[in-house]
Amino acid sequence: MFFTYEDEKFKFTGRWGKENPWVSGICATACGSKIEFGFKGRDLVLHFNTNDNVETYPHLYISIDGGARIEVTLQKLIRVDALTDTEHTATVIFKSAVEAQHRWYSPLNGKVAFEGVTVNELIAVPKSNKKTIEFVGDSITEGVLIDVDFIDGGQQGRPFHDDVTATYAYLTAEALDLEPYIMGYGAVGVTKSGQGAVPKCSESYSYCFENTPKNYNNCDYIMINHGANDRGAGVETYLENYKELLDLIIKENPKSKIIVLSAFCGAFHIELGEFVEKYNKENGTDISYIDSFGWVPLEPLHPLRSGHRIIAEKLIPEMKKIIL
Repeated sequence: MFFTYEDEKFKFTGRWGKENPWVSGICATACGSKIEFGFKGRDLVLHFNTNDNVETYPHLYISIDGGARIEVTLQKLIRVDALTDTEHTATVIFKSAVEAQHRWYSPLNGKVAFEGVTVNELIAVPKSNKKTIEFVGDSITEGVLIDVDFIDGGQQGRPFHDDVTATYAYLTAEALDLEPYIMGYGAVGVTKSGQGAVPKCSESYSYCFENTPKNYNNCDYIMINHGANDRGAGVETYLENYKELLDLIIKENPKSKIIVLSAFCGAFHIELGEFVEKYNKENGTDISYIDSFGWVPLEPLHPLRSGHRIIAEKLIPEMKKIIL
């Protein structure tokens, strides 16, 4: 039996929205967006809308019953054999995409659009009591170029090179038993737009993609990591735009604890710390600042898998001082 994505038994985490009323499926363009559900029976077929997708397609991680994450390429139909006719749980994570493909304006060439599943019976997953954390960043938060040795091909090889679940963000959330919400797009900054025509962060933060507001607010924690792509703007422009982003995030998420994490490359890290202190005094806020400069070498700009683990190892104890 086919169950549409509109069934309440599906749980969606991340930036999911309808691309337009004439296209089937619920759509995500931010890596890390996740689908969870339960089902009864051995056979599972996942249905995706691949209209407008172009080669190379995004990659997904699929896990059954909490087992290993298996990487697959997005297709219209993906079959899973769960091996037994009992009850199972399924998790699907948007692992990676081609950074330069359009993921903001239609046609969305790098989207994951989920239509539903064919199973004997659909089952809701238990409600989670985890606190939530949103990471707002750039290609490093997205997981770009974590694995650089496996395949050539430039941008078209990016789904093989990239992995959002291996980032400092995802690793930190998992270690602290937090549910991660990821907003990371390559080359985006507080002062500039980025790959795939994604607007600068203050213009894109409120949306899943063009004209589609994000479907959640007030994560328990929100961590901002921007600056690597803003180095050419100058410190005054950077801080002006950072304030614009902070004002917006606080307005939309008045119950969230905000954490500012400096760029790992050290861009404006001293000035940003001073700015956060001043912002708190002037606005009566309690934004935490973590200076990450020196945690990893300046090269490569995009940390490898091992580099992200180092960042997470340093970030986790800092976060333990903050989380309640």
